[in-house]
Amino acid sequence: MNIIDISWPLSEKTTGYKDRKTVGIESLKSFDRDGARESALWITTHSGTHVDAPSHMLKEGKTIDQLPLESFSGPCVVLDMTVVAEKITRAWLEDQAEHIKEGDIILFKTSNSYQGATERFNPLFVYLDLSGAQYLAERKVKAVGVDYLGVERNQPGHLTHHELMTHDIAIIEGLRLESVEPGRYMLICLPLRVVGLDGAPARAVLLQE
Repeated sequence: MNIIDISWPLSEKTTGYKDRKTVGIESLKSFDRDGARESALWITTHSGTHVDAPSHMLKEGKTIDQLPLESFSGPCVVLDMTVVAEKITRAWLEDQAEHIKEGDIILFKTSNSYQGATERFNPLFVYLDLSGAQYLAERKVKAVGVDYLGVERNQPGHLTHHELMTHDIAIIEGLRLESVEPGRYMLICLPLRVVGLDGAPARAVLLQE
């Protein structure tokens, strides 16, 4: 069994959405002074690899602790979208229709994956547009994962988020897919079990026989 870590590495230099600071680390104990090491970590709900809960965008949406782990773990397919220049549309997905099955988790590998984990935020990242989200809802996929810090570029009304969330399609953002070949895998994505919040950082890995 091959385990491929596709999580965004976290540090105080980690890229934040629109260059916001999303990770902070403070030393509480040092080995020289205390004979042990301990640190304080603060982190936003949307730092690095994370799962959006419906409550992030829907007034009455479920919080992250109310979502079953099955929502973002299971059979998945990594689709090669590295030739997409701006946005993933229905037309791009229809070209990949044979690879998209009901109940799948769809991960998009785009040019985003080739940006460094500590580079300045790129506002022109490749995103999933509304027509693409509608197509995935029609195909009844289980979850969507993207290789940057947002599934959309803050489009008016956040329509991509709303389309996916109202169809109970989980959203995983901040994946790192540079070294991953397109194809089928098993995804394990486990967000932190925090109560009542709009999302949570996660560790995500692909399993390959």
